[in-house]
Amino acid sequence: MVERVTGVVLSRASVWRLLASRLGWSLQRPERRAVQRDESEIARAHKWPRIKKGR
Repeated sequence: MVERVTGVVLSRASVWRLLASRLGWSLQRPERRAVQRDESEIARAHKWPRIKKGR
């Protein structure tokens, strides 16, 4: 895309250096979580062992 827009050929490393240094970009990776994850159910499930121990 850089070549198409500007006519300048850059390597991947050069593009990354420009993005990181001049634009302040950082490497971001998505968290590995199921889409169906229900935080409230998970919180409730973690309470069960304490309730079960009881006496």
